[in-house]
Amino acid sequence: MADEKPIVLVVEDDPRLLRVYQAKLGQQGWTVLTAADGEVGSQLAREKHPQVVLLDLMLPKKDGFGVLTDLKNDPGSANVKVLILSNLGQQADIDRGKVLGAKEYMVKSDFSLDAIIAKVKAYLPAGA
Repeated sequence: MADEKPIVLVVEDDPRLLRVYQAKLGQQGWTVLTAADGEVGSQLAREKHPQVVLLDLMLPKKDGFGVLTDLKNDPGSANVKVLILSNLGQQADIDRGKVLGAKEYMVKSDFSLDAIIAKVKAYLPAGA
């Protein structure tokens, strides 16, 4: 339906950051789903079909690379736009994320909340 709100999934194990992302993204009028570990993140992404996933890499149960691999290997979620948001800034991690199919790789300390929102917005349908 044309009036459905875009769904953004945030997979982040830091409860404070998760609340901040949820609040700020929700203020954009988007439906925000959250997961505090990789297993729940993978499951939610496959069940709820978000347009964008903000994905941390250092997660309990399954790391972000595992979540990204799951999503890209599942035909139902292969087209979801995954934006990695991590404290890992090593070039090898960035390259691995891109090879696995992430659209963006953002080091948390390098991006303001507004910049993160702008990145998410860029991957949502026009007018969302």
